[in-house]
Amino acid sequence: MKCLQCNKNNPQNALFCGGCGTPLRVSVVPDSTGSFPELPMVDFVTSVKRSFSNYAIFKDRSTRAEFWWWFLFAAIGATIFGILGAATRLPLEPIFSLATLIPGVALGARRLHDINKSGWWQLLWIGFLLIIPIVVILVWATKRGDVGPNKHGQDPRQAST
Repeated sequence: MKCLQCNKNNPQNALFCGGCGTPLRVSVVPDSTGSFPELPMVDFVTSVKRSFSNYAIFKDRSTRAEFWWWFLFAAIGATIFGILGAATRLPLEPIFSLATLIPGVALGARRLHDINKSGWWQLLWIGFLLIIPIVVILVWATKRGDVGPNKHGQDPRQAST
């Protein structure tokens, strides 16, 4: 059985993905409103694993939880490696930032795809001295994604039938 989140092939009788821990057996019976139930939210570790394993996938969609857990990981990592780098006089923080740059940009593109925006909108971060682009990107990052499929793929919060 193929995992919908990380695309890992799992044994047919598996209940959870061996790669990312996502439940594989989710009810695909519509609820009383006629919509399909949402998948469980990703946790911190799953988000970081998924971001590194999908580091070069700029299409498809990612949830808010996945994006913000990655953001927290990157902020904590940069802080820790910045402190360690200052103590040891080694460039640890820039090395960490380079290691997380491509996975972060790919995740940002997938997050924007979840609200049906192009991943190229991330270029607004280049105008980091301008407050309006920063506010726009942050508002979009906190916005709930489109329910159901959009032009960028299936809804990552809903089980596929």
